Amino acid sequence: MHNNIIKVMSFINWVKTHKLIVALVLIIAYLFLNNNPITPLRQFSTSPAVDHFQGVPSVGMMAPEGLSFPREPAAPLSDTSNRIVTKTSDLSLVVKDVRGTGDQIISYAKSIGGFMVFASYNRPTESPFANVTIRIPTEMLDEALSHIRSLSIKVTSENLVGTDVTDEYIDIEARLAMLRNTQARFEEIMDQAVEIQDILTIQRELINLQQQIDSLIGQKQSIENNVKLTKVTIYLSTDELALPYAPDNVFRPDVTFKLAVRSLLSTLRDGANMIIWLGVYSVILIPLLIAAVIFYKKFMKKQKTVKEA
Repeated sequence: MHNNIIKVMSFINWVKTHKLIVALVLIIAYLFLNNNPITPLRQFSTSPAVDHFQGVPSVGMMAPEGLSFPREPAAPLSDTSNRIVTKTSDLSLVVKDVRGTGDQIISYAKSIGGFMVFASYNRPTESPFANVTIRIPTEMLDEALSHIRSLSIKVTSENLVGTDVTDEYIDIEARLAMLRNTQARFEEIMDQAVEIQDILTIQRELINLQQQIDSLIGQKQSIENNVKLTKVTIYLSTDELALPYAPDNVFRPDVTFKLAVRSLLSTLRDGANMIIWLGVYSVILIPLLIAAVIFYKKFMKKQKTVKEA
């Protein structure tokens, strides 16, 4: 009994000596045990008031400019005006001048507030080909696609894909709110810290929190940029068979003729390459062949002599 009383008194003395560490542990336990798991927000606050998120005070989670979000807790999924959607598009175009058309597309993207992401021009044996990737303002997407189509002789394929990232964006906002709230509480404790050990412990927690906040801010900005600027990839060629698409299964003599000519050229090219390889290696193969013939003749002559004897 006496030993138990001593242990209790020792524990009480330790708590009195390390008040800040005990307070830090209690805050962490309150945030991660007393609250429910994080769920995506369905209501955003436009002022630094208390948001509807686990009872955690808001840090001013405001919807970014140019984007709209659901403001009712049970917004229907069919309400497309309240969804955050990133778009990507790709087109395959038959053009007269691959280089000229590619330069026109890049110049047009810059003129409407976009930019060039990637451009590759090459001239294979069959036909010139280019791959141009640009980003253009989403609100001008339809106009931009119409302009790009007008630069071609024929559009062989076109795709437009939208990806709903609303839940992901809302989840990032919720996690940012919790981390910023926790950071603010740690900073309050830091102002009262006296012992070096307590200060170092709180600093490590603050650094870890700031790294998580920076990472989430980067993800949030990436989503916002992808929503505002649509990525469009354009494949250009003077021959539609060089473009990445599957031609229609119809009888097209001109296409069949081109395929046959290309197959013939490919066979001739492979044969010429084989002849070149043989010519280069002939400096080794011919002496070996001559040595083999001489050895064979001597061997046969020896065998003939043995038989006659």
